[in-house]
Amino acid sequence: MTARVIAIDGPAGSGKGTAARGVAEALGYAWVDTGAIYRTLALASGRQGIDWDDGEALGQLAAVLGIAFSWDGARLTVTLDGEDVSEAIRTPEMGHGASAVSRHRPVRAALLDLQRSLAADGGVVMDGRDIGTVVLPEADLKVYLVASVDERARRRADELRAKGDDVDTDAIREAIEARDTRDASRSVAPLKVARDAIVVDTTDVPPAEVVARLVGLARGDGVVGG
Repeated sequence: MTARVIAIDGPAGSGKGTAARGVAEALGYAWVDTGAIYRTLALASGRQGIDWDDGEALGQLAAVLGIAFSWDGARLTVTLDGEDVSEAIRTPEMGHGASAVSRHRPVRAALLDLQRSLAADGGVVMDGRDIGTVVLPEADLKVYLVASVDERARRRADELRAKGDDVDTDAIREAIEARDTRDASRSVAPLKVARDAIVVDTTDVPPAEVVARLVGLARGDGVVGG
């Protein structure tokens, strides 16, 4: 059976990246983390002194962004003009930057074709915030992950502790709530559930179980061969 396209959306901390990676591994598909694209744009614009509020300048930069993905089935490497920025884009600052730059219409327009081209050949799991609604509205399977704010804050705090960072869980929770509001209220490609998406609550559910359920949905819906 021809390899198809799976779209996974959801707010920050819902587990969509972990789920997308696991599903891609299980099915032998490519994984495209669109959040990494916006994080990379935030990093590149910061280096060039472009303000995250300058939509036109950001759009021009996005149109020539030298980003590339390399997925070996276990690790996603992101490069910017040949430099490995996989770790540099995963800071809280770049997470905030991704939310800031992604709200601009010129940025969305400039990156839309790039994202679609990455799924053009099928056999891909793509995660983000507007994949099922805007980027790939014809995806074969659309999933929207949710989790409580407390659970998402706990996950983020655990990630930071694992890196040896100081953690203020209340501040993390407030930051997540603020990002939810920004992402859901922006005028361009707001965060929302696609009409035909399957909503999966990941609160208190181990990542392996989430992955198993999504793989089951894919195979059960005839997206891929069993």
